[in-house]
Amino acid sequence: MPTFDLGCEHLSLSYATKTIFTDVTQGVTEGDRIGIVGRNGDGKSTLLKLLAGIITPDSGRVIRRGGLTMGILGQRDNLDDNATIREAALENKEDHEWASDSQSREIVTTLLSGISLDSKIKELSGGQRRRADIARLLLHDWDIIALDEPTNHLDMATIHWLANHLNNRWQKGTGALLVVTHDRWFLDDVCTRMWEVHNSTIDPFEGGYSAYIMQRVERDRQAQVTEEKRRNLARKELAWLTRGARARATKQKFHVREAEALIADVPPVRNSLELKAMAAARLGKDVVTLKDVVKTYQIGETDQTKIVINHLNWIIGPGDRFGIVGVNGAGKSTLLGLIDGTITPTEGHVKIGKTVKYAILSQRLDEVEALGDAKVTEVLTRYHSTYRIGNKDYSPSGLLEQLGFDPAQMMTPVCDLSGGQKRRMQLMLILLSEPNVLILDEPGNDLDTDMLAIMEDVLDNWAGTLVVVSHDRYLLERVTDQQFALMNGTIHHLPGGIDEYLHLLEQPTNNLSDTVEKTEEMSAQDSKELKRKKFDAQKRVSAIDRKIKKLNEQKQDVEQEMAQKAAENNYEQLSDLDATIQQIDKQIEDLENEWIELGEFLES
Repeated sequence: MPTFDLGCEHLSLSYATKTIFTDVTQGVTEGDRIGIVGRNGDGKSTLLKLLAGIITPDSGRVIRRGGLTMGILGQRDNLDDNATIREAALENKEDHEWASDSQSREIVTTLLSGISLDSKIKELSGGQRRRADIARLLLHDWDIIALDEPTNHLDMATIHWLANHLNNRWQKGTGALLVVTHDRWFLDDVCTRMWEVHNSTIDPFEGGYSAYIMQRVERDRQAQVTEEKRRNLARKELAWLTRGARARATKQKFHVREAEALIADVPPVRNSLELKAMAAARLGKDVVTLKDVVKTYQIGETDQTKIVINHLNWIIGPGDRFGIVGVNGAGKSTLLGLIDGTITPTEGHVKIGKTVKYAILSQRLDEVEALGDAKVTEVLTRYHSTYRIGNKDYSPSGLLEQLGFDPAQMMTPVCDLSGGQKRRMQLMLILLSEPNVLILDEPGNDLDTDMLAIMEDVLDNWAGTLVVVSHDRYLLERVTDQQFALMNGTIHHLPGGIDEYLHLLEQPTNNLSDTVEKTEEMSAQDSKELKRKKFDAQKRVSAIDRKIKKLNEQKQDVEQEMAQKAAENNYEQLSDLDATIQQIDKQIEDLENEWIELGEFLES
């Protein structure tokens, strides 16, 4: 058995109704950056608590190097409500004490910006408490850091900063990180290994989330597993990943031709043109038009007002799939209220199409909680026998099954469902209301990575106008076709996706508007030249594909000749043929590297 700094040996743990782990042996060594994934309830958070010594296994043992320090961030903080931020997060340090160290200064000024350090913990919002707890953890010098859903309540800019901080916190080959999260971009950004917790065991994988998905699909294919539905979802997600830059970044683990073979028969995740046509048939030309809209709020009992939305012009059409990003407090909830008509603009006009029928997936679960102790099956009887979503017909029970419910769970009272199950039932209920405009506010809350993939698959078949607000970068780019940033009270299109948004946030505040305008102007000027370069790049990609195919055919011929020479014991020619194989492999590797670089350019 290898030597671990921290790990478990033949560990088992059971609760009254469920076995969590059976004879599990895994470990963490210096330099590890491990992402932990698995379905809700399978033991991810329990694993962190076992390794941290918070709970004790039934059998086996947790091994820990002497003197090892480990810090843990739970899903819920243990901060004293009556303590100040300075007391709870900064250990009562004065400003000159924490500000004298560059790393501490960056942590405090980033995570606690705009919050008085003398504020009581009980006065903070959920997001502010989360920031304070993360600051508390990061201000210590730990050998190992364990994070349980660290991105909850954080905006995209802070998530991006946290990923960069963790990547640069330790020198290469030192320190270790364990992170449980449903944020798949975060996993790819910070993790070099993955642990999948399932069926009372832990399966290790090399690489980040993209590499994990590839290996899981290949594992399922080789084992000829019978879980057809789960495998198809993973293959569909792999198709999206492989056609983007993320999977190409994992070239050290997977060859291009192997990934392409796995998804050869998988169509694009959705047919946007077909969905737009179906949406137009349901909605007509007009959906929502915001014209010179201003929204202000009065500040407390003063005469002062705060401008949240500032002369915004925006057209949302039939079949548009728009994602909205913005820092906490930017006004995203206000914008959604203006779009659905629940908030009246201070100035300007919001025109909502006559045929528009809204459904809103909010961060709250009020409509599900109101079902009380009614069993899931009882709820389903209140709806029609079939519903059409996209070009498919679903029964309510069939839709719920697609959303991850098994038959045994159909008899469960709604009040006894987990947070993730309630979230999926909430989505089912709004889809069964047959809306043609769907607004999703942080739809990924309470869902694990597999359930997120299931939800995304359902949304791929939904024909209508979709508006999504989320800090989950992966989900946002996965289910929407265009992304927009709400900044300085108005909307800015992000043709470069979330990377462009993060770049804008890095600009000095006083130059931000100028930067946005220049970016949009440059995009228009360079569009023709970029199209020409991408056309040439696509031609080269096609040529490389043909060349790789031809080289593989040559390699097969040489391998057949090698088999013949081996049977003849002709070792001299065998050596020459082996050298030929190595030359072919080198040509293929060079072409694959070029293919990857071109692919990243085409996706940029």
